[in-house]
Amino acid sequence: MTAITPDPASLATPRRPAWATARAARRATVKIVSAVGVLLAAASLAWFAQILIPGDRATAILNMRNGKQQNYTASELAPVRHEFGFDHPLVSQWLHYLGGFFKGDLGTSYTQYRPVTRVIGAQLVPSLVLTVSALAVAWVIALAVSLLTVKRGRAVEGIGSVFEAFTASLPHYWVGVILLVVFAVKIPVFPVISGSGAPGLVLPVLTLAIPLSGFLGQVIRDELDKVLDQPFVTTARTRGMSDTAVRLRHALRHAVLPAVTLSGWALGALVSGAVIVENIYGRPGIGMVLNTAVSTRDVPTVAGVVVVVAAVYVVANLLVDLAYTAIDPRLRAS
Repeated sequence: MTAITPDPASLATPRRPAWATARAARRATVKIVSAVGVLLAAASLAWFAQILIPGDRATAILNMRNGKQQNYTASELAPVRHEFGFDHPLVSQWLHYLGGFFKGDLGTSYTQYRPVTRVIGAQLVPSLVLTVSALAVAWVIALAVSLLTVKRGRAVEGIGSVFEAFTASLPHYWVGVILLVVFAVKIPVFPVISGSGAPGLVLPVLTLAIPLSGFLGQVIRDELDKVLDQPFVTTARTRGMSDTAVRLRHALRHAVLPAVTLSGWALGALVSGAVIVENIYGRPGIGMVLNTAVSTRDVPTVAGVVVVVAAVYVVANLLVDLAYTAIDPRLRAS
């Protein structure tokens, strides 16, 4: 009996249509161009905003060097103007800055005399650890409250809704001060000055996570309430699946999609909120860098921090796109 050898061509994975590849490439190109445009716009706005602040930049730099406030003659200011290029027209200064941006050069700090990339890079990791940890904790709180209260009776649902509305309305500085007074001063469980250790990370993370968990929880609650009334959920229940399994295996996947979109905005907002939190707890990070740079009119450093925050927004939105396709595979075909 002759064995039938299958045609290798029939076993090959079907090739992706050319139109689908072209559309994916076009999408990627548009996203890359948009991302670069956002970063350039953010850097330019920050640069021009600092330029428009009343006062002379060269005078501010000399005052920082000398440690006192005074006025200077034109001859005294000339070397500083030449050193930092202030003697060129503003448009030339701006174009020079954008040219350096494309080379990965964000300029030199007026006060620290170091490349801005090094000034920010030295403090970027603590800020990213803080914001990513806060986002993860906010998700845990939001999911726990939603899963434990949605469709659990009017009284329980009311408690969950009130908790989410209350926490979503809390400003970061208020939460930070309350946690600091209660858990670092009255009950000295955590250090007053955060530092870089794990115990010092708890209160700053909670300060950022608690308000965000309210926003995420409200979105998840609305979607979960709708999903639990869908026919496929009823079918799963009739097959004998427990309520917990239905919520975790079926309903949750659909309910979290809007909150995933919100997380793209939230990650960037957390980086902005970290500026306040790092100053409250004396924690190292780009918040402390920005606070010092604004007070000393260190334009390149301010613009560099703005670019970093904008980059976080861009990367977060790209991660959201990837998370969407991972949660709902049907979106890969669209």
